[in-house]
Amino acid sequence: MRTVLIADRGAVAARVLRTLQRMGLRSVVVYSEADRDLPYVRQADEAYCIGPGPAVQSYLNEGALFDVMRRSRAEAVHPGYGFLSENAGFARSVEGAGLTFIGPSPHWIDAMGHKTRARTLMAEHGMPMCRSSDVVGEDPRDIEAAGAAVGYPVLVKPAGGGGGIGMVAAQDATSLVEAVARARALAQRSFGNGDVYLEQLFERPRHIEFQILADRHGNARHLFERDCSVQSVL
Repeated sequence: MRTVLIADRGAVAARVLRTLQRMGLRSVVVYSEADRDLPYVRQADEAYCIGPGPAVQSYLNEGALFDVMRRSRAEAVHPGYGFLSENAGFARSVEGAGLTFIGPSPHWIDAMGHKTRARTLMAEHGMPMCRSSDVVGEDPRDIEAAGAAVGYPVLVKPAGGGGGIGMVAAQDATSLVEAVARARALAQRSFGNGDVYLEQLFERPRHIEFQILADRHGNARHLFERDCSVQSVL
């Protein structure tokens, strides 16, 4: 592997770029018209504009990304996080094109990338769960029924994507339908997937992650826990 395409933007793309440089690998970045002047665009070995500012027309535009893969002769794709990083179809297409997808296999993206499916899988393995709903539809009566079943306050969350994007709190039934509409629009714009669901809202939580890294050869390493409640982005 000599050339890696970074299919993300901003701080994430900059950090991946620095790592590739330390490893002696060639870097290819993509950017929207709104991001053309960001420093990492100039620092990469190659840079390609893939469309206008809105993500759905650029960073979520798979056709544009595959065109850059061909033009740059990239051998691998690093999806960063958000955008297409949790899109199993994109990962399969990358592998189908003969490139390496630097991330989980499509099987595990399918299993874990959609939060309601991931919660079902974890529940089947005995993991303690807070109250939640399935993906909610657009009928206000169904939304209100789901809110009543979970119990207020609730957190409306995108079922796809991550990074905390699109989460909207609702304190009661009066505000829930509007919160669902806002979260759905944010999820569709950010991830190309408007599915949302409801979770019990904890108003003073700690966000603790237990991180395990594994490869395709059966090696695994526990990276201990991280308190994301106090993390900062450098």
